[in-house]
Amino acid sequence: MGIFGFFNREKKETLDKGLEKTKKSVFDKLARAIAGKDKVDDEVLDNLEEVLITSDVGVDTTLKIIERIEERVARDKYVSTSELNQILRDEIVALLTENNSADNDSWDLPNDHRPYVILVVGVNGVGKTTTIGKLAWQFKEAGKKVYLGAADTFRAAAVEQLCIWGERVGVPVVKQQMGSDPASVAYDTLASAKANNADVVIIDTAGRLHNKVNLMNELKKVKDVMKKVLPAAPDEVLLVLDGSTGQNAFEQARQFSAVTQISSLAVTKLDGTAKGGVVVGISDQLKVPVKYIGLGEGMRDLQLFNRREFVDSLFGEK
Repeated sequence: MGIFGFFNREKKETLDKGLEKTKKSVFDKLARAIAGKDKVDDEVLDNLEEVLITSDVGVDTTLKIIERIEERVARDKYVSTSELNQILRDEIVALLTENNSADNDSWDLPNDHRPYVILVVGVNGVGKTTTIGKLAWQFKEAGKKVYLGAADTFRAAAVEQLCIWGERVGVPVVKQQMGSDPASVAYDTLASAKANNADVVIIDTAGRLHNKVNLMNELKKVKDVMKKVLPAAPDEVLLVLDGSTGQNAFEQARQFSAVTQISSLAVTKLDGTAKGGVVVGISDQLKVPVKYIGLGEGMRDLQLFNRREFVDSLFGEK
């Protein structure tokens, strides 16, 4: 069984509750879009376009979905408005599938090497350090030996917060003095983790975007130094985004993808917003899979993303 399999029992209930605001918003808008209509026509499609855009799916992804529905209407000649929910479900699952967002019920670490190294990026305030803490707890609960690296050395609060999470979870945190070279912290973290046969290393990084050149150079240096300890590192570059910011999350994702290669996404704070559609749009536009979603403050409220469960919760069970 994969290392997160033990969370499955509570997952659906948490997911349904976490997406409740988005679901209500989408359903209310969808009901208005098809009011008084029996079949999907140009007016319904125009209204649906507005529903998706105002649900923070994003313009480009919305146009892609509308185009696919238009092709289906043209092919089938007649599509009733009662079928629209299922059609939307199908198209969103298809988009997420194309972007390699898998149906994750569990996540198995690769067997060819240890430790597995996750480099975490994202601007300040998106829940980056909290996400790292929750990941560390879940790995530890699954019996894995975890090390954290406090490579955001530009903010004392960032190092302090990660250390608090380390104490709370019961995992070691490697840190240096404020203003130290982040690459040096990353090196020390990997060296210590390797020497102590750790299974997982999670490294926090600075969340500055005001100077892209400096950020790009810093992340490149961190990666280069990591490879001196572990040639395959990092195994994953995880971008954390605040789902409640909607289109701002899109922009952050674009900026980070411009300065470093992102391999997976974590979208947080979905429980407090009606903008859950941003999960679909960001994944589609970046062609990067969503791996985790944050649905609350609890340790178990950070979930592995499952596209089918997500869509079922968003549009209701079939």
